[in-house]
Amino acid sequence: MSEGTNMAVEFEREPLRLYAERAYLDYAMYVVLDRALPHIGDGLKPVQRRIVYAMSELGLSAASRHKKSARTVGDVIGKFHPHGDSACYEAMVLMAQPFSFRYPLVDGQGNFGSPDDPKSFAAMRYTESRLSPYARVLLQELDQGTVDWVPNFDGTLKEPARLPARLPNVLLNGAQGIAVAMATDIPPHNLNEVVSACVRLLEAPKTSVEELCEHVPAPDFPTRAEIVTPREDLLQLYATGNGSVRQRAVWESEGEEIIVIALPHQVSPARVLEQIAAQMQAKKLPLVADLRDESDHEHPTRLVIVPRSNRVDREALMAHLFATTDLEKSYRVNFNVIGNDGKPGVRNLKQMLAEWLEFRRATVTRRLEHRLDQVIDRLHVLDGLLIAFLNIDEVIHIIRTEDEPKPVLMERFELTGTQAEAILELKLRHLARLEEVKIRGEKETLEVERKTLEQTLGSRARMTRLIRDELLADAERYGDQRRSPIVTRQAAQALKESDLVPSEPVTVILSEQGWVRAAKGHEIEPAELNYRSGDAFLHAARGRSNQLACFLDSAGRSYCLPAHELPSARSLGEPLTGRFSPPADAAFGSVLIGDDDERILLSTDAGYGFIGRIGDLHTRLKAGKQVVTVPKGARVLPVAPISDQAEGVIVCATNEGYLLAYYVSELPELARGKGNKLINIPPKARAGGERMAGAIVIAAGQDCLVWAGQRYLRLSWSDTENYWGERAQRGARLPRGFRRVTRLTLAD
Repeated sequence: MSEGTNMAVEFEREPLRLYAERAYLDYAMYVVLDRALPHIGDGLKPVQRRIVYAMSELGLSAASRHKKSARTVGDVIGKFHPHGDSACYEAMVLMAQPFSFRYPLVDGQGNFGSPDDPKSFAAMRYTESRLSPYARVLLQELDQGTVDWVPNFDGTLKEPARLPARLPNVLLNGAQGIAVAMATDIPPHNLNEVVSACVRLLEAPKTSVEELCEHVPAPDFPTRAEIVTPREDLLQLYATGNGSVRQRAVWESEGEEIIVIALPHQVSPARVLEQIAAQMQAKKLPLVADLRDESDHEHPTRLVIVPRSNRVDREALMAHLFATTDLEKSYRVNFNVIGNDGKPGVRNLKQMLAEWLEFRRATVTRRLEHRLDQVIDRLHVLDGLLIAFLNIDEVIHIIRTEDEPKPVLMERFELTGTQAEAILELKLRHLARLEEVKIRGEKETLEVERKTLEQTLGSRARMTRLIRDELLADAERYGDQRRSPIVTRQAAQALKESDLVPSEPVTVILSEQGWVRAAKGHEIEPAELNYRSGDAFLHAARGRSNQLACFLDSAGRSYCLPAHELPSARSLGEPLTGRFSPPADAAFGSVLIGDDDERILLSTDAGYGFIGRIGDLHTRLKAGKQVVTVPKGARVLPVAPISDQAEGVIVCATNEGYLLAYYVSELPELARGKGNKLINIPPKARAGGERMAGAIVIAAGQDCLVWAGQRYLRLSWSDTENYWGERAQRGARLPRGFRRVTRLTLAD
C-alpha cells in the first residue's frame, strides 16, 4: 500500500462457535448425503453410481470387450469423482467380487481378490473390467427421460442424480457405510424373494411386515453358509429395521475327518484356521489333532479338521468352534438409507419396499411421459409430411422458386415450424409413393401407442400392472435360487475348559507352607517327595486332570485352580499365595478334588460342621469364597470326603480323647455357614483348651486311624459301636495312651 493511501478493509465478523458449528454441519451433511449412505432408489453410493455411469459412457456393456480398469478409474476421478484413485478402484473391485456383492455390477478379468483376502486384488493397470449383465437393470432407462441431470464437480459435464433402477438394488446388494453420527448395514437379499414381496405390496398395499416376511424370510448372502437366527428375531429385525443376523458354516463328516464346505459372509478361511490353531497351540483344544486347507478351484471352500480320535463328539466340537471362532458370525442390520425426500432415516421392510415402489412408479411415469412426448412430436411431423405428399407438386414448386421456402410453406399449408423443417429435410428418394404408405403405417402404429400410453398414464391400475409385469420379467431374467439356507439350530455353546482337557488321573499335593504341585496317577506317595527346606507334606487329594482343585484355608475360604494348570510334581511346585489373595493371618490347610455333586464334611475344631458339596466351593475370585464360618479362636479342619455308595458314619474325636460316632444322615446339608454341633465340648473343657482334633466319614468295610502323635489306633466299622451315640453328645473315652488325639485319618 502506497503512502498516503487510506483504504478501509472490512472483515466479516462471526463468533467462532457459530462458524465451527456451521462448518461441521456442512461436512456432516456432505458425508451423510454424498459419500456414506445409499439412496433408496438405486441403492448406490455416489462413487458407485459414478463408476457405473462412467463405464456405460465408455461403452463397457456386458456385450463389449473388457478394458483396463485404469481407464475407468481415470474417467471417474477426472470427470465425476475428484477423490483418490485407490479408493475409487477399491470401490469398483468390491462391485466385481462375487463373494462381496450378491449381484455383482462389474465383470472383472484378472486378480480381483479372493475370499481369503478380499484386498489382495492386483493393481488397476493389470486388471480389466466391464459392466455385468445385471448392471443393465440400473442403466436400461437412463436415456428415456427418467432421471434428473446435475452438473459435475467443475460444471463442464452432466451426470445423473440417480440411476433409474428397475429392481430394488438397495436390498438386493445391500450396503455398508459409516457417516457422521449414523451408519448403515443392509444385508443382501434374494432377487426372486424381494420381487415377490414387491408384487404382493403392489397388489395389496395394506400388507403387513409379517406377511411380507413370508416372501422375504431372511437375508441371502453370497455364501452358502446357514442362517441360524430364530424366526422371531428375523421378524423383529424387519419390523424395526434394526437387529442382527447370525450365519453359521456348513460342515459334513468324511470318514474320520470334519470338512467345512461353506463359510459365513466375508469370513476368511485363513483367519478361521488361524483361530483354531491358536487354541491348539495354547493347549485349549486337545480334541483336534490336525488342520488343513484343501480349497481349490473345484472346491472353493474345503477346510479339513481332524479330531484326535473317533470318540470325540463332533457335534459338541463344532458347537465349540462356532462359539469361539468366525465359523459362526453375527452381522449387524440397520436399514438406514436416503429416502426419496433426500433425508436419511431407518425404515422397516414395508417402508423400504413401499418407498422404492414410489420411486419406481415415478420413474415409470417419467419414462412413459417422455415416450408420449416423443410419439406426439413424431405424429405432428408425420401430419406435416402427409400434407406434403398430398401436395407434392406445389411443395416442390415453392421450394424451387422461393428464397425462403419455410415461411411460405407454413403460410400456404398452415404448417408449424417443426413440420416445415421436416419437409425441407426430406431426401428426394423419400418422395416415392411407397414412402407415403410407410408414413401412414407408422402413424397408425404411433396412434395406437399414444392411446396405450395415455391410458396407462391415466390409470393407476394399468400403471401398477405394468410395474408388476416388468418386475416379474426382470426376476425371470436375473433371478436365482436362495444361496443361504434358513435353518433352525440351537445356540452354539463353547465347551467347558474341563471338557477340553484330557481326563487323566492326577494327585494334587499341598505342603505345610502352602506350596502346591500335581503328579500324574494315583500311585504316588506324597510324603516321600522332596520339599523345600523347612517345609513338609500337609495334605493330598486324588482326582482327574479335567477337574478343579479346591483349597481351603484356616479362615474358611475356598480357592480353586484347574488341576491341569498346576506345576508338575517333579518340581517343588509354586506358592498358592502367588495365585490367590488369602487373609494375612490365614494358612492353607487342605485340598480336595472331585465332581461338583460329590459330598464332603466341612468342620472346625470348635466342634461344628456340616455336609457340603464340592461344587459349593468353586469360585474364580482371587480373594476366595467364604464357605465355612469359623468361630473366634477356632480353625478349619481338613475336609473329609463322603462315599455315596452306602450310608456313612461320622467319627469325630477331641484332643482330650473323647470319640463319638453317628450316621451322616443326622447332619444337615448346607451350601455355606457355621454348621451344627458335631461333638459336645463343655464350656469348661473348651476353656481348658479342649478342641475337636478331627472328623471323618467311614463306610462299611473301612477303617479309621486315631492318631496320638506317632501312634495310632485302628477302628473298624464294628469297633465304632463302642462309641456310638447321637450327634452333639460328649462321646466315649478312648483307651489310655490315646487320650492326646492329634488327628483322624482313613486307613489305606
